[in-house]
Amino acid sequence: MAKRVWTVDEVRRLGMATDIETAASILRIGRTTAYKLVGEGDFPVPVLRVGKRYVIAVENLLTLLGVENSEGDQ
Repeated sequence: MAKRVWTVDEVRRLGMATDIETAASILRIGRTTAYKLVGEGDFPVPVLRVGKRYVIAVENLLTLLGVENSEGDQ
């Protein structure tokens, strides 16, 4: 099965934040590798731990991908 390819608009529609598995999919990182990177403190964007969940700001994903915020927010 082919990995999903995310568009910029799809990533933006995620809202303010997303989970580790979605962020990993966007970055084309496998689930196991993503959790390993988080555990080692090496995930490519900042990760916030909220209870048992990991949360990633969509803005940080877009920045990593070199996408400017077209909303005009700063």
